[in-house]
Amino acid sequence: MGETGSGGALEGIRVVEMGQLIAGPFCGQLLGDMGAEIVKLEPPVTGDQMRHWGQGDKPSWWRVIARNKYSVACDLRSEDGQALARDLIARADILIENFRPGTIEKWNLDPEQLRKTNPGLIVVRVSGYGQTGPYSARAGFGGIAEAMGGWRGIVGYPDRPPARMGVSIGDTLAATYGCLGALAALHHRSKTGEGQIVDAALYEAVLQVMESTVSDYSASGAKRRRTGSTLPGIAPSNVYPCKDGEYLIGANQDAVFARLAAAMGRPELASDERYATHRARGARQEELDALIGEWTRTLTIADLEAKMDEAAVPAGRVFDAEDMLADPHFAAREALVTVADDEFGEITMQGVFPKLSATPGRVRRPAPLGVGQDSADVLKRWLGRET
Repeated sequence: MGETGSGGALEGIRVVEMGQLIAGPFCGQLLGDMGAEIVKLEPPVTGDQMRHWGQGDKPSWWRVIARNKYSVACDLRSEDGQALARDLIARADILIENFRPGTIEKWNLDPEQLRKTNPGLIVVRVSGYGQTGPYSARAGFGGIAEAMGGWRGIVGYPDRPPARMGVSIGDTLAATYGCLGALAALHHRSKTGEGQIVDAALYEAVLQVMESTVSDYSASGAKRRRTGSTLPGIAPSNVYPCKDGEYLIGANQDAVFARLAAAMGRPELASDERYATHRARGARQEELDALIGEWTRTLTIADLEAKMDEAAVPAGRVFDAEDMLADPHFAAREALVTVADDEFGEITMQGVFPKLSATPGRVRRPAPLGVGQDSADVLKRWLGRET
């Protein structure tokens, strides 16, 4: 089915996605959620490997990352495929690719040459180490970028090897920054008519969210280390045991800690010199966590949650997917949406985010079930070709 108008903020923006796996395709997902038309070029027959990724008996990751996209079969390693790609890119606003630097140049798809034909073209290039520098030609995956960017080294417990987050955060961060760069480039183009290259390196995307890790070392030689479920000197902020599970409390601010102490029936703790200030609580972090844990162990999660809500203490359950599906707040904000799906009948997934008041994004169409299923439609609408 052809594009009939998305109603989103990026309606009318055409994107060619030549990405694979996570980083490039997630950038395409974000742009598509906001209303852009995404044409994904997939290798004939095999398609993107993401079609087979995910957990459970029927992996569903593809249904999320390829939503709002059109699949066009295109062998980028062949002359015919390269010619088709050039024709489509000539009519696109944005090109996304996340191959190793130099790859698309070998396929006769040099971005500088593409921009001579289409001067307004914005090319989002996502790679492990960026398009320049001594490491640029290296193979790079998200996990490696997380290590180089500093993330892996501070995740986990000090007596164990570095842990990983349970999602591909390096890839999705780079994709998000790639999307941010594309939107900034679109604004620049609206004033000048000129496109540009967006160079999004996975390790630099991770580096951007590392807070003051580098500046702390630069200023005073301080290095962040693995500290498990806490941050040194930030207390109380931890997961605490209850009768029926665990519950996260963040009361690491003077007024909030006073409210927590009152909820515990121990208001005097807020004026106790051992806990009265941020620095004092941080110096006695383990001692304070143990004291709070003794109290939370006497309560169920529901009872503790009611107390924290009444006292206006930031706190919350540790959710898994089952909890999210049952939670009324997720439902009220459409943080999760159930959509019709060609493979599953219907499937629930995360909704579109961020939420725009005037031009909200939405899941307009399911992920393509077949490789190249939209080739004829796209070639007719974009190129005026009958197949």
